[in-house]
Amino acid sequence: MVSRAVTQLYDDVMRPSGLRVTQFSILGTIARMGEANLRQLEDTLAIDQTTLTRSLNLLERGGVIERVPRPDGRIKAMRLTSKGRRALEVARPLWVAQAQAKVLRELGTTAWTDTQRRRLTHLFQVAAKKQRLGRARRRVQPLARSRIEARKLSRAVGRS
Repeated sequence: MVSRAVTQLYDDVMRPSGLRVTQFSILGTIARMGEANLRQLEDTLAIDQTTLTRSLNLLERGGVIERVPRPDGRIKAMRLTSKGRRALEVARPLWVAQAQAKVLRELGTTAWTDTQRRRLTHLFQVAAKKQRLGRARRRVQPLARSRIEARKLSRAVGRS
């Protein structure tokens, strides 16, 4: 509930830029990286793929980002358009000067600190889970490869 209230406060302050706070975070990340694909944004922002894809589609329709085709055609990166850079220029001062101050005024420093602590705990749990899943995939892949190689060897031996 507190998180939703904070998001609403940020969105109210950011309204003159035409961006919601989540969109501002995505644009800021793309601006820092120059170009970013879906996986990079998902990992950096700790946003689930469905939410991120929906936000990226809205930003693309709004003309603030564009997809950059790659020679191999597999992974498409996103980059800011000139309209996106302008939106970010309008939004940054709102974020820095107004949004942070308003949240602290409205919530108080104790509630804000508690919210940040819970949010960081959640992000840590998400990162730890992703790390465990990544390790599990790395362990499974060599085993799968060795099974395939064993089948091939078994077939080759059976033919001779």
